[in-house]
Amino acid sequence: MQSPADGLWWAPRAWIGGRWEPSVLLHAGSDGRWAEVNIGQPAPAAATQLPGPVLPGLVNAHSHAFQRAFLGLSERRDTAQDDFWSWRDRMYRVALRITPAQLRAVAAQLYRELLQGGYTHVCEFHYLHHQPDGSPYPHEAEMARALADAAQGAGIGLTLLPVLYERAGFEQSSLRPDQRRFATDTARVLRLRDAIRSWQLPGVDAGVAVHSLRAASAESITALSAAVADDPAPLHLHIAEQTAEIDACLAATGCRPIEWLCRHLRPDARWQLVHATHATPAEIDAVAATGAGVVLCPGTEANLGDGLCDLPRWLASGTPLSVGSDSHVLRDWPQELRWLEYGQRLLLRQRNVAANPKQQPATAARLFDRMLLGGAAAAGQTQAGLQPGARADLLLLDPQDPSLLGLPASHTLDATVFGSGPAPIAAVMVAGRWVHGDAMALTRTKVDADRIQRDFVAAMREMHDQA
Repeated sequence: MQSPADGLWWAPRAWIGGRWEPSVLLHAGSDGRWAEVNIGQPAPAAATQLPGPVLPGLVNAHSHAFQRAFLGLSERRDTAQDDFWSWRDRMYRVALRITPAQLRAVAAQLYRELLQGGYTHVCEFHYLHHQPDGSPYPHEAEMARALADAAQGAGIGLTLLPVLYERAGFEQSSLRPDQRRFATDTARVLRLRDAIRSWQLPGVDAGVAVHSLRAASAESITALSAAVADDPAPLHLHIAEQTAEIDACLAATGCRPIEWLCRHLRPDARWQLVHATHATPAEIDAVAATGAGVVLCPGTEANLGDGLCDLPRWLASGTPLSVGSDSHVLRDWPQELRWLEYGQRLLLRQRNVAANPKQQPATAARLFDRMLLGGAAAAGQTQAGLQPGARADLLLLDPQDPSLLGLPASHTLDATVFGSGPAPIAAVMVAGRWVHGDAMALTRTKVDADRIQRDFVAAMREMHDQA
C-alpha cells in the first residue's frame, strides 16, 4: 500500500461529467485538491484500489446546526392549529437555551451525521450570536467559533454565513424578546465575516446572509449588498417559504418577495435564495435571468408544511439549484432528492418528473448533477466534482449494500437515491483525507467519533433537563 501522503486512488467506476466512467485514477495533491483525474487507467501498484464506485461529495447548502437539538421535539400537537409559526415559537426555546459549548457538541454530532449522509461541505446560516440575555459575548464571534471548531473536529468543510437580523416583521421596528440572541446590523455581520476569515482554518470560509425580507429593512439589505459588492463569497437569504410571508410582503411593499428582490436589488450569481417555495412562473424566469441560485430543502419543507415548489419550471429555467437539510429532519442527500422528486409525483400524479428524456432521462442523475454544481456555487466554490482543481472530496459507495447488490452498474446512482434506506456510503473523503468509514486508516485521519457522540448526549441532557 502506498504512503498516505501520496494521495493516489483507483476506483473501478467514478461519476464524472454526468455518467459512470470506468477504471479511474485519482491523485489528490498536498493542497487537498485533485491534481489529476484519469479515466480508463489500469490500477498502478502505487495506488490504493478502492472496492466500489465513487461519487463526488455534495454541498449541504442550508443548515441551522442548533436545530439538531430540537429534532423529535415538535412532533406533537396540543392546540387546534399547528404550522410553521407555532413550530418556530417552540424552536426559539432551544435557541434561547443553548450555550457555546453545547452548540459545539450538537454541531459536531450533526456534521458527523452529514458526512455519513454524503455531504462533504455545509453552509451554516448562522443567526445565533449573543448570550441568552441578548448581550454580546466578550468575544463577538463566540458562537461562530463553536461551529467552526465543530466542523474542524468532524472533518467537514464549512461556509459560515453570519446573518443580518434586525426586526420581527415588515411592520415591526425591532425583534421580539425571544429573538434577542439574533440581533445584528450590517456592521456586525461584516465584522463576523472578517473574524471568521482571520482564523484561517482549513476548509472554513465565510460569506454573509440576510434572514429574510421581513427580518431586515430594505435600507439595511441594500447597504449589506453594497458592502459586499466586490466580495466573491455567497450571500444567502430565506425567501417565499410560507404563504403568510407572501401576504405580509404584498401588504407592506405591494410586491411578492421574489418580485421585490429582483426588482429592487438585482441579485447576481452570488445570491442564494433559500426555499423559494412559492414562486410564480414570472418570478422563476426573473431569478433565472439574474444568475442567482435557489436552495431547496425538501425534508424540512415537508416537515414544516411549507408546500411544494414548481420543480419542473426551476429545472427548465436553468437556475442553479442546490439542496440543504435546514432543520435536519433528514441528514443525507439521497433522502432529500427522493423527497424532492416524490413530492412532485404526488402533486402531479406522474413519475420521473425531474428527468429530461432528451438530455438526461435518469431522474437521480439529473438532480444529482444540478445539486453538485449549484451546491458549489452556494458554498463559494469555483469548481465541483471529480476534476483537477476541485477539492478532493469523494464518496465511496458500498458495493455490498443490499440496495446495490446485483444491480446493473449503470443504475447505481438511481438505486442510491430511490432504492436505499440509509445512504449506501462506506467512506467519505474531504480535501484528500478520509474522514468517515474504514478507509480513515489509509490517511491516519483522527476523528474521535465516540467522544463527539458522548459530548452530544451530555449537551442534550443538559439542555432538555432544564426544559
